[in-house]
Amino acid sequence: MASERPLLLPSPNLPPTSDGFSPTILAPAAPRSSSSSSRGRNSSMDKFDLSSEMRSSSKAPFSIETISRSGSKQQPPPPPIPRYGSTRSESGRASQKEISDADAWLVFINDPDRSNSPVRHPNNSIRTTKYSIITFLPKNLFEQFHRVAYIYFLILAVINQIPQLGVFTPAASILPLAFVLGVTAVKDAYEDYRRHRSDRTENSRPAAVFNSSSSSFDPKPWKDIRVGELVRIGSDDSIPCDLVLLATSDPTGVAYVQTINLDGESNLKTRYAKQETLSKPPESLSGLIRSEKPNRNIYGFHANVEVDGSKQRISLGPSNIVLRGCELKNTAWVVGVAVYTGRDTKVMLNSSGAPSKRSRLETHMNRETIILALALFVLCAVVTVLAGAWLGRHRDQLGDLPYYRKNDFSDRDVGKYKFYGIGWEIVFTFFMSVILFQVMIPIALYISMELVRLGQAFFMIQDKNMFDKERGKRFQCRALNINEDLGQIKYVFSDKTGTLTENKMEFRCASVTGTDYGRDAAAASSAGEEGVSVVVDEQIWKPKVNVKTDPALHTLLRNGEGTKAGDKAREFFLALATCNTIVPILTETDDNAVRLIDYQGESPDEQALVYAAAAYGFVLIERTSGHVVVDVFGQRQRFDIWGLHEFDSDRKRMSVIVGFPDKTVKVFVKGADNSMFGVAEKMLNADVVEATKSHLHTYSTLGLRTLVIGVREMNRIEFNEWNFSYEKANTALFGRGNLLKTVALNIENNISILGASGIEDKLQQGVPEAIESLRQAGMKVWVLTGDKQETAISIGFSSNLLTGEMSQIIINSHSRESCKKSLGDALALTKVVVDTVSQKIPFALIIDGTSLVYILETELEEELFKVATSCNVVLCCRVAPLQKAGIVALIKNRTDDMTLAIGDGANDVSMIQMADVGIGISGQEGRQAVMSSDFAMGQFRFLVPLLLVHGHWNYQRMAYMILYNFYRNSILVFILFWYVLYTAFSLSTAISEWSSVLYSVIYTALPTIVVGILDKDLSRKTLLKYPQLYGSGQREERYNLKLFILTMMDSLWQSLAVFFIPFLAYRHSTVDGSSIGDLWILAVVIIVNLHLGLDIFRWTWITHASIWGCIVATVICMIIIDVLPILPGFWAIFHVMGTWVFWFCLIAILTAGMVPRFATKVITEFFVPSDIQIARELEKFGNINEPHFSGAAQLNTT
Repeated sequence: MASERPLLLPSPNLPPTSDGFSPTILAPAAPRSSSSSSRGRNSSMDKFDLSSEMRSSSKAPFSIETISRSGSKQQPPPPPIPRYGSTRSESGRASQKEISDADAWLVFINDPDRSNSPVRHPNNSIRTTKYSIITFLPKNLFEQFHRVAYIYFLILAVINQIPQLGVFTPAASILPLAFVLGVTAVKDAYEDYRRHRSDRTENSRPAAVFNSSSSSFDPKPWKDIRVGELVRIGSDDSIPCDLVLLATSDPTGVAYVQTINLDGESNLKTRYAKQETLSKPPESLSGLIRSEKPNRNIYGFHANVEVDGSKQRISLGPSNIVLRGCELKNTAWVVGVAVYTGRDTKVMLNSSGAPSKRSRLETHMNRETIILALALFVLCAVVTVLAGAWLGRHRDQLGDLPYYRKNDFSDRDVGKYKFYGIGWEIVFTFFMSVILFQVMIPIALYISMELVRLGQAFFMIQDKNMFDKERGKRFQCRALNINEDLGQIKYVFSDKTGTLTENKMEFRCASVTGTDYGRDAAAASSAGEEGVSVVVDEQIWKPKVNVKTDPALHTLLRNGEGTKAGDKAREFFLALATCNTIVPILTETDDNAVRLIDYQGESPDEQALVYAAAAYGFVLIERTSGHVVVDVFGQRQRFDIWGLHEFDSDRKRMSVIVGFPDKTVKVFVKGADNSMFGVAEKMLNADVVEATKSHLHTYSTLGLRTLVIGVREMNRIEFNEWNFSYEKANTALFGRGNLLKTVALNIENNISILGASGIEDKLQQGVPEAIESLRQAGMKVWVLTGDKQETAISIGFSSNLLTGEMSQIIINSHSRESCKKSLGDALALTKVVVDTVSQKIPFALIIDGTSLVYILETELEEELFKVATSCNVVLCCRVAPLQKAGIVALIKNRTDDMTLAIGDGANDVSMIQMADVGIGISGQEGRQAVMSSDFAMGQFRFLVPLLLVHGHWNYQRMAYMILYNFYRNSILVFILFWYVLYTAFSLSTAISEWSSVLYSVIYTALPTIVVGILDKDLSRKTLLKYPQLYGSGQREERYNLKLFILTMMDSLWQSLAVFFIPFLAYRHSTVDGSSIGDLWILAVVIIVNLHLGLDIFRWTWITHASIWGCIVATVICMIIIDVLPILPGFWAIFHVMGTWVFWFCLIAILTAGMVPRFATKVITEFFVPSDIQIARELEKFGNINEPHFSGAAQLNTT
């Protein structure tokens, strides 16, 4: 097995010539692959890198392609090109740049003291927290005081500390604000403590670091690793910092790493140590590495190394470095030198700090809070002006006038109270009125909001429709302060791998020598009940994944040896088994005699093809760089691998030079159809080529990922020429990438087409339906992925993100000027189409990461924004983590639309944190996205119930609750205001202080919290059936300035009814202030609860209990207050309730106060009903399951 045997050993077998001589072979430079210096899918990232080194691509900088429906005469979209290893077109350019000492990051191997002098590099500790012990209090208070209401209450608390202005005791005035701030601070401290604890665990992990004094690798905490130290990593261990590989357990320097925490890919990547450092023991290792300074480009690395004082500089590339966060797989150990540590590591440079998020409703609340503050100022100003006028008219009576008397008659000698004159009394009146009317802005609202969000989170977590049965994971609500934002999302930014897809490819069909196999699902069968198996060392080895096979093709392969069709079919599957970078890894089973072969590699496409080859009898059981071993129907055959040219975006194909047991040499090539047919032998097997093209067209219409397979036999002269050029290019210090690409182009010609394959990239369950529902709900879905453009387009079609009617605008530019021109052309095109075509044509913008390098954070951002927002779909390919965040910021900073980002890998963290709402997929790609998210769930399809159901409910509940709290408090303030006008502006009140305190705590608080948690305007079934109903949140129909003003007008009218009806009824009576105050408070409590009840959509027993219970509780509390002789108003409630006037006033208040509200509700819902009201009527009176009904047209056109 590959994991147990030497890898990358040069094969001793040389292909003989026709005259019996072996070809001349130059001394090979291990490993024998075009990727020896920069192998790996991410090594050059031609469309992705942030660095200026990335410039080339075979694509035109700007193109537009119109894809018609499957029934049209236009050609279908070009078949997508699957992912392979690294791209090579950029490595050459990168290797040509020399690093000067002035610009270099100098690392002395095995000499950390010298490496950190004179410039001291940061240690290897990391910090992901928001606060420290010193910064917590000021920073947390600063964040909390973004709420304007908190500043308002702080000012009032300070004013209340002045003796002349004190309406309440100093402690009582500061206690409510301190309590709210304290509760929030404790919650924030706990969340940050968890991050501190995670950082401490990470920094304390042990690593084996070389100790020169003991000449051994000793344990050392990660945080203490320094630049220049040698670190030894064991199998399955995580990489503690960015290391340049010096040696591995494999004698040729190969190592395999998993990069889940970097790019979200679970497939193995290949990395290499240089031959010059492989054989040296750690204690004798020395040298100097000159590298580029720390940067965010996780797919590029440019450096060189001088070993043991040699003046010869050896080039280092992306395949020679392993980054922090990766895991070592299928390799016993590696030794590397630390080049970047701590905050300088690429993964940390790509991590942005956890932002403080506030909901959109809270932001709007600041606007309404300011309006209420202005209204409060007006009320206080009115009271102050009128009080000043009154004092001026009665200045001669102030000596003995109640409330204002200056003379103190308590002693025999008449004294003076502290009277500062009319001017100061006017000033005191203003500030005291501010304190008296302060409840105009309800501080209790924020506590109510937190409780409501907690209840909403509970029901979201318990929702069985968002429970991932496969992984046994519930929905997680990690941020309690933005629940309502889920109901206002306009843009959804999604990762692809592991988010939309399962990252699992399934072989579906193949065209072999012009015959289509496997597309008939009924004829296809699984490869036996037990699957294919081979016997190795008395053990049964089985492929981990079974693939359905076509019996006819299986028969041809088994029985057709010696026939032309049979031999070509065997070559086809032999190409699938050998032309790849797959490594077979054995895994144990419950049966000790049975082992499973797990094919690991950089590309899921290659995995699917190798599993398909195994299912048809070509089982790959061993791979080294020098050879592969394939079991062909029970016969084990060894094939020498002389060289491998990996996939790049210029060639769009890969090839492998294979030595056969009969000493012949063949080149197997696979790649995109346009690339392969361009290098195929035109006159050879023309009928097979035409049949293959026809089958490719069929596969493409099915949304399958296609590859064309070809072969070419090499003679002695061709092989010698190729081998000389290959070895020369492979050992070049500069321009290696271009040289290797030239060698590949020279050998990949006159190819004989063997056939084509069709692979399905398995989407997660329900993804196409989910995307369609989100689009019907008015959301724009953008996909931001690190995958190649062709892969993203393929997934776009299979997920219904891209449709046949869309015109694709493709931007692959490699300079600032080219980007500017491409964006200008695209913008002009969209404007022309909009202006000239009556029916809107949908556009899809497809742009790569290289183009974004020149666009983001430049003046071209605005052009990109205009183009992107004019398109229905945007696909960003080969984007780095911070580029994902940049795309989100592009929309977030230029529009008021709410953004949501969803991803599953560490490369999605920046995007998740940048968006208004961040969602992590708790899938197979690690926990980084989940830990950084606001919400976490198991499947992308759960977005539909989360947004369309819970988001809608949360928004309409919270929006109503905020308006209701403003209304509830303002009506009480207006009553106090009217009373002040009739009591010589003395700022006294008939409502007892205890009733004022209990009003927002017991009398009216519970019903609004219950409604905020439980009320539902529409059922789940209706919201899912008609996604257009989600638009009410996007249009802010439930909370806006107009509704706020109408609510305040309603509260003003009801306060007039509550105050003046009893005032007119009792104006000639001898009733005292406490008695009429009891009537006012009871009337206010009843009317605000009836107001709430009028707006409730669904009554439950809890709703009934809370509303009627609060009214009963109010009566009980008033009785208790009035039976206490120590409090003012003793027995007042019993005196006033015993008269018919009391009950008449109560009924009149409720009637006069509620009639306008009720009439307005009836008129608006009957004559101008909203979508929500139409849907509610359909639920009640119509059959919601019927496909056609009255009102459906309106729902579908909103």
